[in-house]
Amino acid sequence: MIGPALVTLAALTLLRLALAAALPLSPDEAYYWVWSRALAGGYLDHPPMVALLIRAGTSLVGESELGVRLAAPLAAAAGSLLLASAAEDLAPGRHAGLIAAALLNASLLFGAGAVLMTPDTPLLLFWTATLAALARGLRRGDGRWWLAAGLAAGLALASKLTALLLLAAVGLWLLALPATRRMLATRWPWLGLGIAGLVFAPTLAWNAAHGWAGFVKQGARVTAWQPARAGQFLAELLAGQIGLATPLVFLLCAVGTVAALRRARTDAAAALLAASVVVPGLVFLAHALGDRVQGNWPAGLYPGAALAAAVFAGPSWRRWWRPAVVLGLAMTAIVYVQALAAPLTLPAGLDPSLLRLAGWRDLAADIAAERQRSGAAYVVADNYALASMLAWSLPADQRVVGMEPRWRLFALPDAAPLLRAGPGLLVRSARRAAGDGAPVAVLTRRRGASVAEAYRLFLLPPGVDRATAALLPQRVAR
Repeated sequence: MIGPALVTLAALTLLRLALAAALPLSPDEAYYWVWSRALAGGYLDHPPMVALLIRAGTSLVGESELGVRLAAPLAAAAGSLLLASAAEDLAPGRHAGLIAAALLNASLLFGAGAVLMTPDTPLLLFWTATLAALARGLRRGDGRWWLAAGLAAGLALASKLTALLLLAAVGLWLLALPATRRMLATRWPWLGLGIAGLVFAPTLAWNAAHGWAGFVKQGARVTAWQPARAGQFLAELLAGQIGLATPLVFLLCAVGTVAALRRARTDAAAALLAASVVVPGLVFLAHALGDRVQGNWPAGLYPGAALAAAVFAGPSWRRWWRPAVVLGLAMTAIVYVQALAAPLTLPAGLDPSLLRLAGWRDLAADIAAERQRSGAAYVVADNYALASMLAWSLPADQRVVGMEPRWRLFALPDAAPLLRAGPGLLVRSARRAAGDGAPVAVLTRRRGASVAEAYRLFLLPPGVDRATAALLPQRVAR
């Protein structure tokens, strides 16, 4: 990637930084911000990398939307360069790097992940870095690149447990071919694995100290089993990935993966890319036979699939990469504009930006006014995402209590003194508050005339003993 391609990537990164600063946080991002204020080796939902990146961003530019998301556009840019490097190592002189990076950037999943801060953001970066290190090692025949691959894989594991599928794919790749099996007779793959284990050790230690909570939660998803709905779940998985990849990018990635799979018996590079896509892909397909696969879960497949499209798809297919990129970027631009300015009035179920991003500031102002009117000493929520969003959105003089068992796993201040100080104002989604009695107020979160969600507010008596309550952090103003 040289000249115009680098200028385009720089401009795209600046645009993503501007969007990261302008768009309000989502509840999940606010939850990860809470993590960054209570740093630990792991958390119930994921390893700690997203919290570390948020802490770094907010330390640099303050506790703002840009601070929380600062690493996302930068990680997307770095991942694009690494992907281009991997493609050039696997197919020198064929402009494969430009094609691979362009296809990945044109996908809606990558475009959204380059603006929002979630565990998928570092996962994609370090998954790509692992493939890039392995590709460089293949090209140069230098086993020392396994050390870089091990470091990158360990950082991917510290981002999301999905990276275990990457380790499984690399392991199967090593066993699959005589040329790769010979690598196992050297010390380099084992040293790389050791480095990955060292990087992942804090997460293992945290889980061991907390009853393996993170692994138990993720393992519970594996045991879900609703075979009667397998057709529905498989259709949702396929349709979701076509939409998130964008249709032409999905088609090219599928063609490239099939081509790599056909050459896998004799070509180590093709086998590596095929394994990085097919192994986790089969796991998600198997999961869809019994339960729903969330759209972002297969994110790790995208780097290997983009590489396969750029390196192994035939010339007749590769000529479609420009239309694929144009369509993908156009679809992503529509999503950006809708999230930023909402020119289209869509039903709530068809507008994720309305459901996740809209109306939080006005809702927080209404809740603050109701807390003052009712004489409540604090605001409380028994849903972690709502509690985190209120902690982020409410004025600094409003204390927020999270009341849910997961808060026991956080190093957060005890809320007991505040609970005894006076009554609390409980905020619950109207969908969850049915049958809870008469609320003191009903509020809505909206964008213009479109209602995202309704909330019922209840007054809790003082002195309630809540063992699962924690005092959530307040934003630090600069």
